[in-house]
Amino acid sequence: MKTKGAILWGVGEEWSIEEIEIDDPKEGEVQVQLAASGLCHSDEHLVTGGTPVESYPVIGGHEGSGVVTKVGPGVTGLEEGDHVVTAFIPACGVCPPCSRGMQNLCDLGANLLAGTAISDGGFRVHANGQKVIPMCLLGTFSPYMTVHQASVVKIEPDIPLEVAALVGCGVTTGWGSATKVADVRPGENVVVMGVGGVGMNAVQGAAAAGAKRVIVIEPVAQKREWAMDMGATHTFATIEEATPAINELTWGRMAEKTIITVGDIQGEDVAAALSVTGKGGRAVVTGMGNAMNIDVKLSLFELTLLQKDLQGAIFGGLSPRNAIPELLSLYQEGQLKLDELVTTRYSLEDINQGYQDMRDGKNVRGMIVYTDADR
Repeated sequence: MKTKGAILWGVGEEWSIEEIEIDDPKEGEVQVQLAASGLCHSDEHLVTGGTPVESYPVIGGHEGSGVVTKVGPGVTGLEEGDHVVTAFIPACGVCPPCSRGMQNLCDLGANLLAGTAISDGGFRVHANGQKVIPMCLLGTFSPYMTVHQASVVKIEPDIPLEVAALVGCGVTTGWGSATKVADVRPGENVVVMGVGGVGMNAVQGAAAAGAKRVIVIEPVAQKREWAMDMGATHTFATIEEATPAINELTWGRMAEKTIITVGDIQGEDVAAALSVTGKGGRAVVTGMGNAMNIDVKLSLFELTLLQKDLQGAIFGGLSPRNAIPELLSLYQEGQLKLDELVTTRYSLEDINQGYQDMRDGKNVRGMIVYTDADR
């Protein structure tokens, strides 16, 4: 089928809205008509070159929701009309990591940035006669996508699709970074560095886990205000401003857990996080940085003698097939804020403005909402 999508033709360029061709689903695949797509910072790393891909062009987007319109042969558990949320890490459920309860590390993610289809190694999207790599094997910056069944999770039909998209990446990543990877316990002091689309949900997760204090470090004043509505108890603009206050609040013990959710993580952010983490505490690295940046600053003396833990995290350490329905259930019960996370809605044609607003700190999460005009 012919439709349109936001294509990136090279590093440093803007997203280009143009006609694309999307194949019908093949073995194990479904076609989805999308309702919405989040504007996640991870796609910005494609623009900057921070995330390497095998080749350009690329169709962006990995945080989406929609309705299944076609079902390919061999698909199980999905049919036309089902409402689904994308999982930016495919989850087969049977590989060794999936079998150990780590669907977020599913072996099907091996070709995540190569863009080759799970079913046959081919490509389902073409533009100007060229193959197009879909971000995270998805490509939600188009009103339609053809993807493997392992990359979508069925949800209840009464959940608004527009907000359901958020649990495809940002919400689950942030929430799980606090509740699973950091393993926040009741009464603990938690520091969250950076409160965009992921960090704001680390705040929600830490608060829900019973943290005594959720301390936010964020340079944008408006985001600090929003964070207070999400469960933060204290906010600071810089690590320099926060450090003496954290020391005083905790009687010198500092934070039990620190979560780094800045949009473009740098080596010095690790040292900063560990500096406000107390004895035997844990710092969680959730934010993404440039793939070529291998320089990390930290005190090895402090890491050893104070027995601190530095832990990476992807998808919040959660399993998509379990976490996505569970978080949406919490939303239905009023225990998780989703509507409040969508700062601005955009048409597909306004995607570059959406990303500029993100760079300017105006959005927690910008959201593309598809209409009939996009199809």
